[in-house]
Amino acid sequence: MAFLCYSFSRDQTNSSMACGLYQAKRFASTIESVVKSLRDRSYLRPLKPYIPPEDVEQKLNNIFKSQLGSNSAHLSNGRIKFKVLSACFKEFKHGVPNSRLHEILTTDDIKGFYLQEIDTRVPLDKFKSIELPPNISIQYDYHRFHPDTDTMHGGISAFPRQSTIVTGLTAKKKYAGYKAKPIWH
Repeated sequence: MAFLCYSFSRDQTNSSMACGLYQAKRFASTIESVVKSLRDRSYLRPLKPYIPPEDVEQKLNNIFKSQLGSNSAHLSNGRIKFKVLSACFKEFKHGVPNSRLHEILTTDDIKGFYLQEIDTRVPLDKFKSIELPPNISIQYDYHRFHPDTDTMHGGISAFPRQSTIVTGLTAKKKYAGYKAKPIWH
């Protein structure tokens, strides 16, 4: 990526500093936009669902005793941290993602991670498992209008003389499209 900086002053150091400041601000705004994008679509990350087992604390304590010799320790050495986390992965079939490795500093951090449930459902699907108030109704499978099968409105469309074209392969199997008749028919 190339940046062009033009200097209209005689002092080259001020202009190069201004150019560097501009590049830093531009880079920072790019990082902020990426972070915001990830935060907005966080439920689409490729994570596997994880439900902690009933005896997760007991299993973790056994791993800590076998690898560290005690139940609580500070994981300052990278090799020790790797041994403990790989033993946890073998036990639970669930590993710490690379983006969270820097947060794991003690055995309590490991306990906190393995006690946390990971739900990978889309927010709309989460509504299916909770009791909604009586004044809220969510239609999960939408109804597509077709004049031959619509009984609610007697086959009269809200958009007369407009065809419904189904383009997707999976949608064609599920929903039938129709071609609207011209006015002169």
